[in-house]
Amino acid sequence: MATSVTARVRSRLARSVTLRKARAKVLHTSSALRWIAKDGSFAELPPESAVRMAFNVMLRRDPDPEGLEHFTSRLSSGEITPDDLIEEIRGSEEYIYHASFRTRLGHSIHVGRCQFIQSFPKASRILDLGGTHKGNIYGALVAMGYPYSFDELVIVDLPDELRHPIYRADRALREVQAPGGLVRYLYHSMVDLSLFADDSFDLVYSGQSIEHVVEADADLVLEEVHRVLRPGGSFALDTPNGRVTRLQQPELIDPDHKVEYTFEELSAKLTRAGFTIVETKGLNYVGGSLARGGFRLEDAISHPGLFSEVRDCYILTFLCST
Repeated sequence: MATSVTARVRSRLARSVTLRKARAKVLHTSSALRWIAKDGSFAELPPESAVRMAFNVMLRRDPDPEGLEHFTSRLSSGEITPDDLIEEIRGSEEYIYHASFRTRLGHSIHVGRCQFIQSFPKASRILDLGGTHKGNIYGALVAMGYPYSFDELVIVDLPDELRHPIYRADRALREVQAPGGLVRYLYHSMVDLSLFADDSFDLVYSGQSIEHVVEADADLVLEEVHRVLRPGGSFALDTPNGRVTRLQQPELIDPDHKVEYTFEELSAKLTRAGFTIVETKGLNYVGGSLARGGFRLEDAISHPGLFSEVRDCYILTFLCST
């Protein structure tokens, strides 16, 4: 009996300590938020509050005692600024690899697509098929991190009235001077590239667009891309992996999709069109789901980035040459 009572007392004490810690954490975070609302920016927070908030927002956890002491003392002494604190956490392995996405698959995929675009070769004339960006007038390629300057970037996309409502941008740009070069917009189907001369582009990109046309039209697009690329030019594309999306659900994952290709199907199409496949990578590794034979959204969300096991990823990427 005494042992049982002692165990219950210890259990209550443990719960009490846990509750006090949780309340203290909430109060500290709430206090920091009130400070920002009343007195200004994150940079003006007291050092300990700044460290706690940075850890909670960026790493989704309270700082461990060593981390709290380490960063608080450095902030207090002036060794680092609040901006330095954010950058150190942002550059940490924990932030990059372990503080993963939890609910937003599209945002998780976006990370890998940006990495893919940043790996493209430098090009003078670029054609982007379906490359408008609802939030950036320079287009998706520039917005997502293409690192080089260019002479001209031509974006071909459907006019707004012909797009599915989820892709409408409610504006029709024609010509924009981006920091890296001139951006021109043309509004028509990517199936028709007859406006462009043979061998007229160094790089063509098709980002999440080939799945929006039927197979016969996709073959025409690939043939035309091969025609407009100069010898030795590059063709990059990314698209959902049909092997994975069919495991996710029997129907297409997007109401505007016509086909979701497997790695083998798209590889065969590219080869028939005359391309040499230089490199393939996958985005958002879902090997665990495939091994179990059942799709888990958490697998895809929590594994952003580029992976060599392309067949076991949610998104396929190809870099090809003519």
